[in-house]
Amino acid sequence: MRQRLVVGNWKMHTTLSEALILATSLRNSISEVGGVRVVLCPPFPWIVPVAEILTHRPSHLKLGAQDAYYKEEGAVTGAVSAAMLRGIVDYVIVGHSERRRIFKESSTLVNEKVHAVIKQGMTAILAVGELTRVHHQEKRHHGRPTRTEARSDITTQLEEGLEGISKKEVGQIAIAYEPVWAVGTGQAADGVYANHIAELIRKWLTRRFGASLAGEIPILYGGSVTSENVEEFSGQPELDGVLAGGSSLKAKEFTALCHAFAR
Repeated sequence: MRQRLVVGNWKMHTTLSEALILATSLRNSISEVGGVRVVLCPPFPWIVPVAEILTHRPSHLKLGAQDAYYKEEGAVTGAVSAAMLRGIVDYVIVGHSERRRIFKESSTLVNEKVHAVIKQGMTAILAVGELTRVHHQEKRHHGRPTRTEARSDITTQLEEGLEGISKKEVGQIAIAYEPVWAVGTGQAADGVYANHIAELIRKWLTRRFGASLAGEIPILYGGSVTSENVEEFSGQPELDGVLAGGSSLKAKEFTALCHAFAR
């Protein structure tokens, strides 16, 4: 049975004191949630302080990073390598739409990061989504792209992001489907549509790795997930969790997401 996974991406939010308060609240509230693995991804400066807060955390509560650079060390000012994160975090988000869009990260770079994270013994959460939505945002407002557009963008990102990944490394992969038009907009995809995209992803993974291994890879939905709409996603057969942004900054709200996916 696939691991259910709820990931909180704090993005560029929280002061140190806010991060410690939030981590403490979540450590206490999530200890009561069973059947789902929970990952907290604070900003880089707060990873070690949050790790200290979570020293005596429940086993299903993990720490993650929002990104990692692929080189182990070197003259790369401002970068944090996967090697530096080893032993501190268990998960790393790679290829988030904001990294692709704002920092112009190429699929080649995303793939190098996936390999680096896996090499260091951590799980890479590879984010994929419809890039077409960015190009037509002003004209189409919040309209959903066609399924053909979605399939083209997503399969390309899967092919390029997972290039060179062996079957032995599949256990260190999770996929986060995040439609660009839903991230941070307050307008989430509906559950049926998200599940349809997850089915497309699962079929691609099956062709790439075989049905047995593909069936073990968690697929998450990310994009304006809240406690009010989470049931749309938790009830879908191909969705194993969510990647939450704004909702992860409120302990009560984020705990509700975890409960929704708990068995």
